[in-house]
Amino acid sequence: MDYEVVLPAAGSGKRMGAGTNKLFLSLADKPILIHTLEVFEKDSKCTGIYLAVKPEEREYIQRLLNEYNITKVKGLPNGGKERQHSVHACLKVMKDVDIVLVHDAARPFILQSVIDRLVETAYEKGAAIAGVRAKDTMKKVREGIIVETVEREDLWAIQTPQAFRFELLRQAEDLAEKVGFLGTDEAMLVERLGHEIHIVESSYENIKITTKEDLIFGEAILKNRQLKTER
Repeated sequence: MDYEVVLPAAGSGKRMGAGTNKLFLSLADKPILIHTLEVFEKDSKCTGIYLAVKPEEREYIQRLLNEYNITKVKGLPNGGKERQHSVHACLKVMKDVDIVLVHDAARPFILQSVIDRLVETAYEKGAAIAGVRAKDTMKKVREGIIVETVEREDLWAIQTPQAFRFELLRQAEDLAEKVGFLGTDEAMLVERLGHEIHIVESSYENIKITTKEDLIFGEAILKNRQLKTER
């Protein structure tokens, strides 16, 4: 099943403290953004990529696309102040799409097998998101006091990609814009329509590179994967 993917890439990366878009930082001598794009560039089922970008960064991103031979990017619309606005900007310029994935541009380690299951589940059920089971004991805290220990078996840490039938996500985004609702992710917008969201178990390696420490973890993941391919 073919799909297209949206990558919000207009963030500021303040938590990284790099003074620039964190997606341009190098991971094993290659920009984080390119690592992520190459996952979808190599997937024959991905027929198009849309990047929501800052206008002042568009020219530089285009140079990166040319340098690393990323050929599937169909659009570079202006990103918004919030992730939701960036995703919506991409949806507005997409045409003839059945399944759309939304993926964090700073998650370069998503596995192809997870993408395949997400696309299949979204096609069959309408909506699917990647996630991993919570490993730690979880506590509910109010004003610095633990009030409840939450049952861990029912808790998942949500990642991306999040996959949807295109018209379902477009409807959810349009409604959110109309009423002025800002959600934490795309699944939350679809949930507001009363639609079920299915979970696809992902990998703990599918980290989002947010802080300087994450760059260290990212280098370790790349080295480990390289060792596995050499065996």
